[in-house]
Amino acid sequence: MPITSPKPIKLGLFLLAAGHHAAGWRHPDAESGTENIDLIVRTAQAAERARFDMLFFGDRLLTTPDSHPSMITRPEPLTLLAALAMVTRHIGLAATASTTYSEPFNLARMFATVDKISKGRAAWNIVTTFADGSVNFSRDRHPDHAERYAIADEFVEVVKGLWRSWEPDPYVRDKQAGVYVDTGKMHALNHRGRFFEVAGPLNVTPSPQGHPVLIQAGSSGPGQALAARHAEVVFTAQQDLAAARQFYREIKEQVAKQGRDPAHCLVMPGLMPIVGRTEQDAYEKLAVLQNGTDQSNATALLSEQLGHDISGYPLDGPLPELPSTESIQSRSQLLKKLARDRNLTLRQLYHVVASARGHQVVVGTAAQIAEHITTWVDEGAADGFNIMPAYFPGGLDDFANDVVPLLQAQGRARTEYHGGTLRENLGLPLPY
Repeated sequence: MPITSPKPIKLGLFLLAAGHHAAGWRHPDAESGTENIDLIVRTAQAAERARFDMLFFGDRLLTTPDSHPSMITRPEPLTLLAALAMVTRHIGLAATASTTYSEPFNLARMFATVDKISKGRAAWNIVTTFADGSVNFSRDRHPDHAERYAIADEFVEVVKGLWRSWEPDPYVRDKQAGVYVDTGKMHALNHRGRFFEVAGPLNVTPSPQGHPVLIQAGSSGPGQALAARHAEVVFTAQQDLAAARQFYREIKEQVAKQGRDPAHCLVMPGLMPIVGRTEQDAYEKLAVLQNGTDQSNATALLSEQLGHDISGYPLDGPLPELPSTESIQSRSQLLKKLARDRNLTLRQLYHVVASARGHQVVVGTAAQIAEHITTWVDEGAADGFNIMPAYFPGGLDDFANDVVPLLQAQGRARTEYHGGTLRENLGLPLPY
């Protein structure tokens, strides 16, 4: 029998600079601030030293007084990526951008520019935006769930078409002949669809990786279908191994039905690691965070994730029967199932949401967390994880300094970057 190498584990860092835990910024050792650019730069560089595949920024297009501390203020992520491209060399740079509240040409141009600046390290996390952003975009309504995904599918097709506007190496720069660029390598798009009319061509040429890596983060039926057609990385919230294995299998099957190689669509659940010297130490760290949770804020966060206002229900009672929602489907269903399966009260459920907004929280020693990660990958539940530190910089330092070396020693995480682009480091092919 041939000896096979263990499957490499992909690692992303989900950077919310006030911490993923709603009380992360209150931790005694936390240095926080979504507009603390110095912290963000140092965090990006720390993730690169730990050889993470990518750095990932979420986004919101509106804010409220009871928003999550890491979301109440949000620098525009593409501008931030451009800045980080100048102070990092290897790590991938991923940002969320909405297909509901953007224009394909502008978005294609901005991501292509960041991809050029970073020499092929950019990635786009495609979202349809569950919250009603119409009030900030001169719209008369927020599209319903099905329409948002129909818009998204056409939007992504247009962006991909614009990214193919130029063949590689179009510059001639023949001074004597007076030829600057080979216009035969420039192609108009001339798209006329249901939602968009875009002529093209794009006025930015391809990066060394062809175009940015495409990420998708919705886990509803339409979200999975969109991922199967376009995504090269899928971010997902999964709480238990069996459900994660089913999701992984179904996504890979849908990718194959689209005529794509399932190995070229990586599944990376979110994971909040609470690392301790002992298991008891880790749980004590979590208790410090939970004790800092503001009840009113946590209730508002839970209402947002469920798509229903639950402030009038008794906190020590069960989750009430709630109808499905148009706004946030997959996360709402995950939390409802979690509450039923574990017989959680609303108070217990809001602590889950305050911790990691429905993503799994793994508490234990570095060895226990490393074992959890390798087990999920080896059991066919994930290709890697999007790491969500509870607070910065300590939450990342614990994982990078204690867990990553164990994965490296097992040959599961890289010790050096071997590719020059994000696609190369993720093991993804050129898109065309």
